[in-house]
Amino acid sequence: MWTKESLQEKLKEKLADYQFIIASNREPYVHEHKGKKIKWVKAISGLTIAMDPVMQVVGGTWVAYGSGDADKGVVDENNRIKVPPYNPAYTLKRVWLNKEEENGYYYGYSNSALWPMAHIAYQKPVFNISDWEYYKKVNNYFAQSIMEEMKGEKSFIWLQDYHLTLCGKYIKEKFPEAIVSLFWHIPWPNPEVFRICPQRKEILEGLLSCDLLGFHLRYHCHNFLYAAEQELEAKVNWEEMSVTYQGHKTLIRAFPISVDFETINQKVSSPIADKTVEELPLQRGPYYEILALGVDRIDYTKGIIERIKAVDRFLEKNPQYQGKFLYLQIGALSRMHIKSYKRLFEDIQSLIEEINWKYRSGNWYPILFTSERLDYLTHLAYYRAADLMLVSSLHDGMNLVAKEFISAQVDLKGVLILSPFTGAARELKEAISVNPYDTETFADAIKEGIELSSEDKKTRMLSMRDLIKENNIYKWTGDFISELVKL
Repeated sequence: MWTKESLQEKLKEKLADYQFIIASNREPYVHEHKGKKIKWVKAISGLTIAMDPVMQVVGGTWVAYGSGDADKGVVDENNRIKVPPYNPAYTLKRVWLNKEEENGYYYGYSNSALWPMAHIAYQKPVFNISDWEYYKKVNNYFAQSIMEEMKGEKSFIWLQDYHLTLCGKYIKEKFPEAIVSLFWHIPWPNPEVFRICPQRKEILEGLLSCDLLGFHLRYHCHNFLYAAEQELEAKVNWEEMSVTYQGHKTLIRAFPISVDFETINQKVSSPIADKTVEELPLQRGPYYEILALGVDRIDYTKGIIERIKAVDRFLEKNPQYQGKFLYLQIGALSRMHIKSYKRLFEDIQSLIEEINWKYRSGNWYPILFTSERLDYLTHLAYYRAADLMLVSSLHDGMNLVAKEFISAQVDLKGVLILSPFTGAARELKEAISVNPYDTETFADAIKEGIELSSEDKKTRMLSMRDLIKENNIYKWTGDFISELVKL
């Protein structure tokens, strides 16, 4: 069983002489102006939730884009600040971007080209050459910032996700002896889809500058190996799962990411969490006996529209639950500068208004949406309180929301309804599987989840909790580093 302590011992043994540096677009803590005060907020995203507890154990430096409006006011002359604010354990180094750079690199190439290309959600990618130029420029900014932290010492650099595909190459050109790895948090597309990318050669060459590439699923590894073989005519060793290109070998491995089970379990079992759970029904929305929950960024890959339509159909087919059932969608607003995201948000609001008008009776209505940024304990309290967790992604690398929900289910009363198009579905076999495109069976799955016996719910949840407890975030990190040190 991997724990914080065993991971720490492993790192002391294997990486004692190395600096530990990770880099991502998203930062783990954001500083914002609240009136005349500056307050910090813990970023709620799959990547930051996964990596923050690791960094608190490992120490080292996290390089990320400073997105908060007060971020510049709290860093030192080298753009560094110690985090977490309540118990400093590692250094956060911020990279600054102007509006044009953020628009081209983040909203442009990363999320209008790479994101839709990687996800089978039928959103056409947009490859704009000016966005690509900004993407290269910002990747170089990250590389420069990382190299400033290396100071000529031996370093272990762990890049995160599709925003930084070129960063490893820029680092290796200056420091070929540096150990560079990257974990790709989203699906890797099949070769036919990847072929549409005009910059596919540059992206593959950037990634193959790394010593180790990690993906969630073996299927994604195979897609990448096919791409390297077809597009670069690189030497692929299928048995070893490696690619040799221009004399450099890169290992390709599957590492299904997870969450910090023990910390979530502990936080949500505390007396203050008990009180928070008890007060939730009094804080927002109409009366309910059954709480269904969705927690997502507002993104077209998450299947939120499909989920809302399923709730509508469930209430239509099962009028006995009208007045008793509430679906709460906690939806963090994201990428609203991109037209497709803005349009999706408007469509979600419109559909919710239509369904609430259809079923409203007195003070009761069936769907409540909030984009409010919740504190972490309240976030976990909703997971614990929920009778149903609806995860209906149309395509997802893993989906850590499903694993967080299970980790917070200390009362063993909740049911996970899970799309088979998530990476998590490969592990969480006791969830009720539902195709988000099939509204009729999705509606029936909601009814099935409600009407499962208490014993069945308990058995399913215990099995999934045991799995996540063993395959936690520390095991994920330990497995990744264990693979890397073999080099």
